Amino acid sequence: MTAPVKAVKSLTQKFAPLRSVLDQLDGLGILAWGVLMLKYSVSGELRLLIHPNYFGLVTVTGFVLLFLGGLRLFQTGRRWLKRARRSGNGNQNSVTHVAVLPLGMGTALLLVTAVMGLFITPSVFSSQLAIQRGISTTLPPTQTQISSFASQIKPEDRTLVDWVRTISAYPEPDVYAGQKVNVTGFVVHPDYLPDNYLLISRFILTCCAVDAYPVALTVRLEGSRSQYPPDTWLTIQGQMVAATLPSSPDQGRQGGEKRQVVVEAQSVEVVPTPADPYSYAD
Repeated sequence: MTAPVKAVKSLTQKFAPLRSVLDQLDGLGILAWGVLMLKYSVSGELRLLIHPNYFGLVTVTGFVLLFLGGLRLFQTGRRWLKRARRSGNGNQNSVTHVAVLPLGMGTALLLVTAVMGLFITPSVFSSQLAIQRGISTTLPPTQTQISSFASQIKPEDRTLVDWVRTISAYPEPDVYAGQKVNVTGFVVHPDYLPDNYLLISRFILTCCAVDAYPVALTVRLEGSRSQYPPDTWLTIQGQMVAATLPSSPDQGRQGGEKRQVVVEAQSVEVVPTPADPYSYAD
C-alpha cells in the first residue's frame, strides 16, 4: 500500500468519530428548524414574521423538515453501527471524504440559529423603526389602488389602512371633512408636528417582516401628545378635518407646509397590543 493511501486512511480513521458526531448534529439542526416552524405556526408568532398567504407553506415545510431530520439521524445512526462492526472485525478499508471545517461550520450555524429562534420571541415593530423606515400618510405608488377609493365601506368602518388607501387614491382633504373615523394603531411622535399632534400608525407586510413599511394618519388631540407615549396602542374615534401642517421631511418639502387630512380626536382609548398587529398587502 502506497504512502499517500495510508495517509488518507489514517486521516479518515482519525476524524471518523468527529464526522459521525457532525452528521448527527446536522440531523438535529434540520429537526430543530422543523420544530421552530411548527412552533411559530402553533403559537401564532408566525403572523409577526410573514404574510398569512404563506402560513400553510411554512407549516408543511416544518413537517417536511421533521421527517428529513429524523431520516438523517436514522441513516447516520446506521452508518455508525456499521462502522463500529467493521472496526470490531478489523475491517477498516472504507475511506470517507473528510471536510471537517465546512461541515462543522454549516452544522453549527444551522443548529444555533434554530435554537436561538426557539428561545427568542419575535417582537412587534416599534415607532422608532417606523421613523427609520420612513413613515408616510400615503401608500407607495405601486400599492395605491383606485378600487380602494371606490369601496362602499362606511367611513366609520374603515381601518387605518383603508383610510390611507382611500386618501392615497384621492388626496383632496376637503372631500373627507366631517366623515367619522374609528381606527386603531400605535403612537408615533414626529418631530416636525406640533405638540398636540401625533401619528397613529400600522405596518403593512407585503411578503415578510423584512419588507414591512409603515403608514399612518395624522391625529389632532385636545391636549399634549405626551400623555400617549410612543408605541402605545390607541383606538381613536373622531372625524376628519382639513388642516395645514408642516410637511414631513420624507416628502422632500422640509420647512414647508401642506394642506392635508387630519383626524380630529373626540375619543382616545389606550388598548392592548393586538394579537395581529400588522396589516397585509392584498
